Amino acid sequence: MTGRGGHDVGDRISRQGERSVHDVDRARLTEHADLAPPVHRYSPQARHTDLVRHYWVPVWALPDGAVITEQVLQYPSCLIVVAQDYARFYGVVTGLSTLQLQGTGWAVGVMLRGGAAPTVLGRSDVSDLADTHLPLEDLPALGALIDPIRARMAPAPGDPDRHHSAIALLEEVFDGLPPVAVKGLEVSAIVQLVESDPQLLTVGELVARSALSERRLQRLIHRHLGLSPKWLIQRRRLQEAAQQLKGGGRPLAQVAIDLGYSDQAHFTRDFHRVTGYRPGQFARTLGSADSLTPR
Repeated sequence: MTGRGGHDVGDRISRQGERSVHDVDRARLTEHADLAPPVHRYSPQARHTDLVRHYWVPVWALPDGAVITEQVLQYPSCLIVVAQDYARFYGVVTGLSTLQLQGTGWAVGVMLRGGAAPTVLGRSDVSDLADTHLPLEDLPALGALIDPIRARMAPAPGDPDRHHSAIALLEEVFDGLPPVAVKGLEVSAIVQLVESDPQLLTVGELVARSALSERRLQRLIHRHLGLSPKWLIQRRRLQEAAQQLKGGGRPLAQVAIDLGYSDQAHFTRDFHRVTGYRPGQFARTLGSADSLTPR
């Protein structure tokens, strides 16, 4: 691993390769929908790469009366979000993450590395945060940034200089944190391995590749994210499915095979259970905000 620390497991897994900051769109189901707002994305400073995957700043200005529902298959990462009307530390949403947007607005977000949340929160176990959030006001160092970030963003939310200025405030807080612990680095490396290798399909394969016992693997992922190794693999497969379906033109049976499913029916059940869409419906309707209604 690079950055503020290292470990043999992390070093071994990190050779699988890093995802580009521009690859995150596969998590956003509605990126091509009508009225979908632009999202500006920024890489972290080298000294913060053990903590931060990327920063993102959505900015929207919708017509009067228009409402769009942003839908995301979230990555296995906790989030820090400061918006004009709320500020929160989010655990991972294990199902489909949805947010309704209307009028004008913006947010400054931080996607943390998989194993970084305990370092940011000063806790050894953050498993209770899955599918929930903490008010940022309850976290002293981060809570103190809410008003300054809003003051820097409010005059011109679409200006990249304002984005960098707001991000710089977060970086000052990150500079004061201790290094990510070895266990946290291991979790981040495991997440990276799962996301970078589409051929990795079972927990048994992940156990073998990580050189950890299944019990230790389960415990690490649970304490740092409130998730299971099986969830990590399943989430990557569903994100890949959504990305392929967005492109259109591919038979559903072939998509299922590409993702390692034994049959199309199993793929359809998994996709519908998590997203609320049947794969064929999703492929047909993506691109129209009004027609994207889960069934």
